[in-house]
Amino acid sequence: MNILEKIKTNYSASMNEMTVAAYLEECKKDPKAYAKPAERILDAIGEPEILDTRQDPVLSRIFSNKKIKIYPAFKDFYGMESTIEQIVAYFRHSAQGLEEKKQILYLMGPVGGGKSSLAEKLKHLMQQFPIYALKAGDQISPVFESPLGLFADYTAELEEEYRIPARYIPSCMSPWASKRLREFDGDINRFKVIRLYPSIQDQIAISKTEPGDENNQDISTLVGKVDIRKLADYQQSDPDAYSYTGGLCLANQGLLEFVEMFKAPIKVLNPLLTATQEKNYKGTEPIGAIPFDGIILAHSNESEWAKFLNDKKNEAFLDRIYKVQVPYCLRVSEEIKIYEKLIRESSLRNAPCAPKTIELLAEFSVLSRLKEPENSSIYSKMRVYNGETLRETDPNAKSIQEYRDDAGINEGMQGISTRFAFKILSKVFNFDSEEIAANPVHLLYVLEQEVIKMMLPPETESKYLHLIKSLLASKYAEFISDEIQKAYIESYSSYGQNIFEKYVIYADHWMQNNDYRDPDSGEMLDRKILNDELEKIEKPAGIANPKDFRAEVTNFFLRYRANNGGKSPRWDSYEKIKNVIEKRIFTNTEDLLPVVSFTVKTNEEDEKKHKDFTRRMKERGYTDKQIRILVDWFMRVRKTLA
Repeated sequence: MNILEKIKTNYSASMNEMTVAAYLEECKKDPKAYAKPAERILDAIGEPEILDTRQDPVLSRIFSNKKIKIYPAFKDFYGMESTIEQIVAYFRHSAQGLEEKKQILYLMGPVGGGKSSLAEKLKHLMQQFPIYALKAGDQISPVFESPLGLFADYTAELEEEYRIPARYIPSCMSPWASKRLREFDGDINRFKVIRLYPSIQDQIAISKTEPGDENNQDISTLVGKVDIRKLADYQQSDPDAYSYTGGLCLANQGLLEFVEMFKAPIKVLNPLLTATQEKNYKGTEPIGAIPFDGIILAHSNESEWAKFLNDKKNEAFLDRIYKVQVPYCLRVSEEIKIYEKLIRESSLRNAPCAPKTIELLAEFSVLSRLKEPENSSIYSKMRVYNGETLRETDPNAKSIQEYRDDAGINEGMQGISTRFAFKILSKVFNFDSEEIAANPVHLLYVLEQEVIKMMLPPETESKYLHLIKSLLASKYAEFISDEIQKAYIESYSSYGQNIFEKYVIYADHWMQNNDYRDPDSGEMLDRKILNDELEKIEKPAGIANPKDFRAEVTNFFLRYRANNGGKSPRWDSYEKIKNVIEKRIFTNTEDLLPVVSFTVKTNEEDEKKHKDFTRRMKERGYTDKQIRILVDWFMRVRKTLA
C-alpha cells in the first residue's frame, strides 16, 4: 500500500457509527471504549523499559545505582528522565481516579527548555486512540461528549447491567444533547455513537488556548459564546444558538493546552476551576452546564509562576495545580544529543563539523546553568554531573549529591537556552563564506560576540565571558594540542606501549619495595630512583594520589595478562593510564611547530612531514581549511594560555 492509499484507508476507517445499544455492549466487552483521557494517553506512552543503572558506571554515578524508567515514546527528550517520570505519574494517578484527575498539569520552566515540545508530544500521543462521541442525525455533539452522559442519572443501573464503574459516567449531558433528548421524547435509541480519533488539525478533542489582550479577553476563549448569526432562528438561551468554540468545548475527552497560562487575567481562568473539580462548566449564556472530561495542560516560565504564586487571591487556583519543573539539561552528554538531533533535522546534517565543536557549545550551555559551587571548580561540577569520576584528577571535587544539595531544587532554571545555543551553532556553520562548516575557533568567537550583544547584567556577562575566554578556550587549547601532536607523531603508539610496560614494571617493583635491574643498561634502580622515574610520567598529568594510581594500573595490567594468556594490554585500553602517557609523550611542542605550521618549508623532509600531518588531521575529521584555522589559532594562543 503506497502512501496515498494509506491516507485514504485510514481516513475512511477513522469514523464509524453504531447504535447506543451496540456501544454499551462494546463497553461490556472492552473497557477501552469508555477509557478516560489519562488512560488513553498512558496506553499511547506504553510500558517503560527498566534500566538498572548499576550496570553502567556513568549512569550509576548520576542516578545513585537506582533503577530508572525509560519511556520509548519520549526517547528524543534527552536528560529529562525526572521530568518525564513526574508527567507520567500525573497520568497514572489520574487514571487511577486519584486527586490528580481534578488537577491541571502545569509545566514550569525557563524559555527554550522544552515545555512546548513536551506539550506537542502529549498532543500527538493523544491522537493514537479513538474516542466515542454522541451523534444525533447528521450532527456530532459540538463538545464531543461521551454517550455515557445520557445516563448521568442512572449510574447504578449502568454499572449493574454493563459493568461500567460509576466514576466513568460524566456528571451531566450537554445542553445540546438535552435538547435532542427532549425532541426524541426520551428515546435514547434515536441517538447514534460515532468513533472518532482526536485530531490536532481538526480540533477534535484537542485544542490550544493562548492569552489575549488583558483588557478585552474574556472567558469565551475557554467556554465559547453565543453565535449572533443564529439569533434570527433561535432564542439567545437556546443551545443551538451557542457557538461551542471555546478551548474547553473542543478539548472534551481529550487535551487542552493553555500556553503561558498565568499571563491571562484570573477572571479568564475561573472556568478551569469548575471544569477540573466538577467536570462541567457554565457557558456565557443560560444554557445549562457543559460537561468536560479532559486533561488541562498549561505551561509558562518561572517569573509568571512566581507572580501568580505571590498573589494570595489565587490560593484556590494554586491548590488545583500539579506542578512539574522543566529545567534545562545539566548533562553535557545529553545536551550534545539535543544539538545532534537538531542538526539531523536540518540541511546541516552533512556539513563538516570539527571534533569538539558541539561538545564545547554543550559545555558552555551547561556551565551557564550551574550554580557556582563552594570550594570546588564549576568545571569539575559539570563533569561530575555528567557521570565522570574525578578522584584522580581533582581531589576537591564533591559527590553529585553534595553538589545537588548545595545548589537546591531550582538549579537549571536559568542560563543559556537550547534555542539560543542552536542559533549560535547556525551562525558558526555559516561563519565562513567559502564553506558551510563548523569549528571550535569560530564557535568561541561567535559565542563571545553574541554574549556581548545580549546586553546581560554586568555580573552575568562577566561570568559568561570568563567561561568562554578563559575556561573553555584553555581546555580547547589542550585538546587541539593533543590532536596536533597525535597527528604529528606517527609512531607514538609503539612509543606509548613502551612507556606503559616500563611504568608497570617500575610501579610493581616500587610497591614490592624491590630494586630493579634494567636489562638494557644493566643499571640497578633502587626505590628512590624508581619513584623519580614514575613521577616523570605522573607529574605532567597531575596525578594527585600516586600510590593508589600505581596500584590500580598494576592490578589492571596483571589481571589482563592473567585473563588473556600472558598477553599485555594495549597502552590506550585503560583510559586513566592512556591520559597519563599522552601527557608524557606530548610535553614539548616546540619541535613540531615548524612541521605543522603553514609557512614555506625549507626542505623536502619537512614538506613531506607536513603533508602527512594534514592527511592524518583530515582522517580525524577536519577539513583543509579547518586545519589551517586551528593550527594558526593554536600557535597564536599557546603561549598566552600556558
